[in-house]
Amino acid sequence: MAPIFRFAPSPNGALHLGHAYSALMNARLAAAAGGRLLLRIEDLDRVRCKPEYESAIRNDLAWLGLVFAGAPRRQSEHGDDYARALEALRARGLAYPCFCSRGRVAAVASGRDPDGAPLYLGTCRSLAPRDVAERLAAGEPAAWRLDSARARAVASAALTWREFGEGETEARCVADPVVWGDFVLRGRDAAASYHLAVVVDDALQEISDVVRGRDLFASTSAHRLLQALLGLPAPRYRHHRLVLDANGDKMSKSAASTPLGAQRAQGASAEDLRVALGFAPGPSRFAVRLS
Repeated sequence: MAPIFRFAPSPNGALHLGHAYSALMNARLAAAAGGRLLLRIEDLDRVRCKPEYESAIRNDLAWLGLVFAGAPRRQSEHGDDYARALEALRARGLAYPCFCSRGRVAAVASGRDPDGAPLYLGTCRSLAPRDVAERLAAGEPAAWRLDSARARAVASAALTWREFGEGETEARCVADPVVWGDFVLRGRDAAASYHLAVVVDDALQEISDVVRGRDLFASTSAHRLLQALLGLPAPRYRHHRLVLDANGDKMSKSAASTPLGAQRAQGASAEDLRVALGFAPGPSRFAVRLS
């Protein structure tokens, strides 16, 4: 079977050079492997994700010359898939409802997870079943979290993944999901968390190669744990370098990194960006830093 890659942006802002690098890397690797490249729209955040952002993303990708196989998968249209996965974990006693507010979680946290969020101590894990049932029946808002200690105990003793970086040399990485604590599987106002949704999507889309930035390297530990628990296949992983801004920080929407549309408006061509990012030969108009 031909390899299947995917580029999966969130329509909560404009694409920047970091997104372009990841999309072009996926396209290069898919072409070299004789595979297919899919587009996934990760739009579970109903507050920040907007149709106009998705439209801009599609325009930017077309401008870069990227062609995707088939129609995009929109996470907002597949809540039932995530619900079935969560129910499978609940049925095995591996997920529990958490009634703590974000403020409460932060107040009692014992550290930070790899994303910098407060590490949850499992306050609601030991609630009495009757208390839980009554609070849920009363409609009290709750997130659902993974009981990570129990989950790790029932998963394979050796959780690893195949890592290739940007090359062809394979390394075997050992997953360390403990660093995520009892992470959220479904928030109070979303069909699924990033961790659960991406694992389900990758399996249903038969993704063979996940190509994404090094900033998501630690997430793979959580994903490998969920894949093991749900009996899902593990793709090959390729965590690539990040594009840095003038301050040496990774480009991001939250840092208001210059959008591709703005660079296009300033006269940059798609070929200029391809050259600057190392995907085409020639002199570069931009000084791009990768790390």
